[in-house]
Amino acid sequence: MKFEKKISDFIINWLLNYNLDNKMKGFVVGVSGGVDSALASSLCAMTGLPLLCLEMDIYQKKDEKTRAINHIKNLKKKFSNVEFKSIELSNTFDVFQKSVGGDEENHNHLHSLANSRSRLRMVTLYYYASIYNYLVVGTGNKVEDFGIGFYTKYGDGGVDLSPIADLMKSEVFKVAKYLGVSDEILNAQPTDGLWSDNRTDKDQIGASYEELEWVMSIEDRDKYNPKSNRESELIDIYNKFNNINKHKMLPIPICHIPKKFKSLIKND
Repeated sequence: MKFEKKISDFIINWLLNYNLDNKMKGFVVGVSGGVDSALASSLCAMTGLPLLCLEMDIYQKKDEKTRAINHIKNLKKKFSNVEFKSIELSNTFDVFQKSVGGDEENHNHLHSLANSRSRLRMVTLYYYASIYNYLVVGTGNKVEDFGIGFYTKYGDGGVDLSPIADLMKSEVFKVAKYLGVSDEILNAQPTDGLWSDNRTDKDQIGASYEELEWVMSIEDRDKYNPKSNRESELIDIYNKFNNINKHKMLPIPICHIPKKFKSLIKND
């Protein structure tokens, strides 16, 4: 357990110091019932600073909602600094969906609506962060945030700090288990919870996190010679997502105006 203890202690101290250095008063985390948000919220709770956990229902599956609420209740039993709010956003989403309209048979329309769920949650997180002077804590892991960009831009990607974004999914599971995250969360199939069906992350991506971690471990993917059709397929899957989501993982580009153009302003 040496790895898990050192990693968790390091992140807890990092969270605490960042909050204090920026003169903020605590954290707010959206808890989904998955292992990533369970770990992020647990680490925040262990700083001793105020933590607001939000369960934000937008037509959420019953088991996802149950896992989220059970996790938050367990945190409240362990830590006196944890508060909990359950926010019902399904009606808000319905009004938004009705306002924008769109073709329900169109894949891009459905995908945009799924991302809109995540963005409504981001708005809610920042609403409470602004009230209490808290920081919005990200829950993305390294595979999602810096491998394939499997998150919603300005949705779950809209955060103030990311405590577990340098941990692979397998490392997230190890540290979460060490910190006592429940088996119902550890054994659940990873899902982004943005769809009305039972699709998992693997269903959407076409590969498991374990397989994606294998691809990320290859030092030079361009020169690597796949040893099977599946290895070749996995590399293609990774490269496809990495390329189309590159805009999420890079800083916002700024169009820098040449000084020679700006100098013209003075002469006009």
